[in-house]
Amino acid sequence: MWAARRLLALGLVLGAAVAARGDPAPVTCGSVVKLLNVRHNVRLHSHDVRYGSGSGQQSVTGVSAVDDSNSYWRVRGRTAAACERGAPVRCGQAIRLTHLGTGRNLHSHRFTSPLSGNQEVSAFGEAGEGDDLDDWTVVCGGSYWARDGEVRFRHASTDVFLAVTGEQYGRPIHGQKEVHGAASPSPSDAWRVMEGVFVQPGELLKAQRYHAEL
Repeated sequence: MWAARRLLALGLVLGAAVAARGDPAPVTCGSVVKLLNVRHNVRLHSHDVRYGSGSGQQSVTGVSAVDDSNSYWRVRGRTAAACERGAPVRCGQAIRLTHLGTGRNLHSHRFTSPLSGNQEVSAFGEAGEGDDLDDWTVVCGGSYWARDGEVRFRHASTDVFLAVTGEQYGRPIHGQKEVHGAASPSPSDAWRVMEGVFVQPGELLKAQRYHAEL
C-alpha cells in the first residue's frame, strides 16, 4: 500500500512538472488509450464478435459510449526493442495497437469491409502475437505523437488509412459504426487520444533518484 501511494504521489509530481513546462505530452509505448474518431465522434472498439463475411476475424467498430471497456488499446511495437516501454512514439513510427480485452492486434488485409465495400479492418492474432499486417504507421505533425493532437494511422502493408464510414451495423452489434481502410486521407480518418494510462518510466526513475538523494 505504501509503495502504491508513493507511486501515485510521484505521478502527480511528474504530471505537474510537465504542465508547468508547457510541453505537449507525448503518447508513449506501453500506454493504454482510447481513440476518438474526430469526424464521427466514436471510439475505436472491438469485442469477441466475428464478421459474418470477409475474413471472419474479430470485428472492429466505432462506438459512441464513453465508458465501454472494450475501447482500450495498448500501444506496442513488433518487438519490445522497436517500441521501448515509456518511449515517446515518433511521427512516422510503425506501431501495433493491441486490444486490451481480447489480446488481438488491429489488422487490415485485402478483404472487403461488410458495409461500405472498402478494405476490411479486423482484430487478429493471439495474446498480442500476430503478423506483418498488424503494423500501422503513425502520421502526425512534429516529432512525436502528442496526446492533445490529431493523428492518422496508415496501414504499413497496404497504405490504407484507418477510418470510419458512418454506416451502422444491425444485430448483433446494432448501432456500432463501420471502421475500414480508406484508400486516401479524409476528415474521417483523424483520431485523437481520449482516456488512457500513459507510461513514463524514464521520468519516474529520475523522480525516484531525486527522492532517494533527499
